[in-house]
Formats: sequence, C-alpha cells, structure tokens
Amino acid sequence: MTDRYAVIGNPIEQSKSPLIHTAFAEVTGQDLAYTKLLAPLGGFAAAVDAFRAAGGKGMNVTAPFKMDAFAYATELAPSAQMAGAVNALKFVGDTVVAENFDGVGLVRDVVNNLKCPLQGRRVLILGAGGATRGALLPLLSQGPAELVIVNRTVAKAQALQSLAQQHHTGAVPIRALGYDELAGQTFDVVFNATSASLTAELPPLPATVFAPACLAYELAYGKGLTPFLKLAQQAGAGHLADGVGMLAEQAAEAFAWWRGVRPDTAAVIQKLNVPLV
Repeated sequence: MTDRYAVIGNPIEQSKSPLIHTAFAEVTGQDLAYTKLLAPLGGFAAAVDAFRAAGGKGMNVTAPFKMDAFAYATELAPSAQMAGAVNALKFVGDTVVAENFDGVGLVRDVVNNLKCPLQGRRVLILGAGGATRGALLPLLSQGPAELVIVNRTVAKAQALQSLAQQHHTGAVPIRALGYDELAGQTFDVVFNATSASLTAELPPLPATVFAPACLAYELAYGKGLTPFLKLAQQAGAGHLADGVGMLAEQAAEAFAWWRGVRPDTAAVIQKLNVPLV
C-alpha cells in the first residue's frame, strides 16, 4: 500500500518538496506518494486532521504554519523546541511527533557539500528570526571560534543570544550586535537569514565583513545573485552559495526520519540549482 505524505503551506504552489521527495523515493525504492496541501489561514489543524484521517503518514510544514505545527504536535524533538517552530511531522497512532531539520540541513550543506568546515571559524548570521533560531544549536555544535548574531533590532538578537547560551553548554562565544557595530570586523562565514532577498533588498551590511576566503551563504534559494551575494562577490568573498543545498538536506533528514533510509542529495541539488549570476 502506498504511503501518503505532503507539504502544507499557504501559498504552496511554489514548493519544490514534491519533486524532491518523489526523487528520493525513486532512488531508495520507497512506495510513497507526496503531494502539496494548501490550507486556509487559520485552518491548519483541520487540514492536518483530515490528512491524518485519510491515512497520511507525515508532513513537511512551510510558511506560515511552522508555529501552528509547533502547537499541534504532541511530542516535540529538542530541535523543534529550540527553534520554536516545526518543519516536519510524523503521525504514529494518536501521537504527532514534530521535528525541525532546517538547522541540521544548513550545517550539512555547508560542511559536507560545500566542504567548508565551521570549526574554528568566525561566523556571522544576519537576522534574528525563526531561521536563525533554528540554526543556532547546529551551528554551535560545529565549534566555531565565535558566533555573532546581528539584527536591526538588537534586542531580538540579544534574546537569541540568551536562548543559545541557555541550551548550548560549549565554550563558543556568542555575541549579539547591531549592524552599526560591525565596522572593522571580518568573518569567515556569513549567513543571510533575513527576508531581505525575497524583496531584492540588501541588509545594511558593511562590505568589510567578508574575509578574502569567506563563504557568503544566502538561505533563500532560486533567486540567483541576490543583493547580499552581489555585495559579497564585489567584496572578494571566496565562495558564494544559496539555500538550495539546505533545502535538499533538510528534506533528506525528514525522509530518513520517516522511512529509515537516507537518500543521496547530489542529483536533487544539481536539478534545482540556479546559477548565481
């Protein structure tokens, strides 16, 4: 019997998840069907209830329902608790198990696919929203020399700094700054976790933050050379990347969680890749 999975969101037509998971099922020989589910705003729980009643086994969750999924779950993994949001659900009887694989997907893409170790590196992450919150512990687990969170509203960055310090027992220094405090500082890895690139805008970032061999990583994907990546390129950053690898890796983590087999991601990343020009 074919097992049913879906991605839920609003809007949802743009989602690449069905393409990714269908490809994963083919290469791993798994019998599953994966579809898109458009849920009305305010109608997340009812839509998931109906999907479960029809025999659904699990779901990916995208905007704007990651907080709804957090509230809907009956069992939260530590990653979901830390992120305060959920991007994958598994249905086991009456139990709804929730995970957040965004952070581990990001780290796996950077370390395994891009061959950029984070240990001992100075890491800067722009933005203090959900994407940054979910990425903090996976990033800190790699042992960077320091992790700096920068945000227009410094208090939000400071809140994430405090949260990370509560949950991370290691010795990695974590700092929270405003953009105007970045003058004179350089970093080996710079992540753009703001929503600026979705509207073709640029965070107020001095070009001097990019070290000569720096990795500049745009968490958004499929946007080509965003203003952030263009600034990094002009500043002489050694490597530019967008979030297509993160998308594929977090999907592979969810697939392995559901099915017990982890698919290779290289073919999917190549298929989805948009040249950074």
